[in-house]
Amino acid sequence: MRYSVRQDTRLFYRGSISDARLNLRLKPVGWPGQTISGFSMTIDPQPAWRADAPGPYLTHVTAVRYDQPVETLRIVTEFTADIHPPPVPSATPAIGRIPELAATTRRLDPLAPAPYLYGGPMTPLDETIGSWAAADLSPEMPVLDGARALAARIHREFAYSSGSTTARTLPAEAFAQRKGVCQDFAHVLIVAMRMHGVPAAYVSGYLRTLPPPGRPRLVGADAMHAWAAVWCGPDAGWIGIDPTNNSLARDDHIFLGMGRDYADVAPVNGIFVGRARQQTDFRVDVVPAGEPAAHPLSRRSG
Repeated sequence: MRYSVRQDTRLFYRGSISDARLNLRLKPVGWPGQTISGFSMTIDPQPAWRADAPGPYLTHVTAVRYDQPVETLRIVTEFTADIHPPPVPSATPAIGRIPELAATTRRLDPLAPAPYLYGGPMTPLDETIGSWAAADLSPEMPVLDGARALAARIHREFAYSSGSTTARTLPAEAFAQRKGVCQDFAHVLIVAMRMHGVPAAYVSGYLRTLPPPGRPRLVGADAMHAWAAVWCGPDAGWIGIDPTNNSLARDDHIFLGMGRDYADVAPVNGIFVGRARQQTDFRVDVVPAGEPAAHPLSRRSG
């Protein structure tokens, strides 16, 4: 599949801010089975300073600075994504073998499994979630089968409820109320896998806006989306699993960045001087290349 992707991000401040330093994680990184071309980023107003570089974990960071008062900020990104997912492995190692395989994998690049064995800023290890997941993650279970079974359970037992959580909600709260959005479902899956010794990461990305004929519309396609990546051994590597839609991340999913949890891949964060509150609107369209958008750009506010 080839997609044209456009994201219109707008930041509003209730009163002007000054001396703002922001990190934008809106440029896709390299990922197996995905090729990005024609990327552009337009920022209005233009910052006084800008730098683009690889960020921590598997992210690309555009750092900007404003030294004059700012009331609104608009960032428009556009690119083409060619998606050709690698085959799904027919077999993966047992969950009980994964901790040793991860510990003995000698690599230090952003895809190394070891950093994803432990809790992150928004994904502290949680015994309650680990115990709940144990029925699907027995040591003899093939790791991909276990992860898919757990994703199906999250999809079955948790309600998708926009507004029930925020970007700061920790997995324990979403787990206790059994509802949330894609960020929460990914976090719960990640914590559960790590509690059983399996490296798991948080992926930020996009979904196809409208489904092909005869297929249901994916939940979360109106905005940026999130899913988990589970390390399935040195041969299979990382495999994306979307608990919101109870599916693997395949030709409907476009990979933007990966970290330990949302805090590592937040599309916009930073600091500024001022007492104004920030509101963010995302408008996203992901359509097969050459086709017009079928409806106005979708919107989600935070």
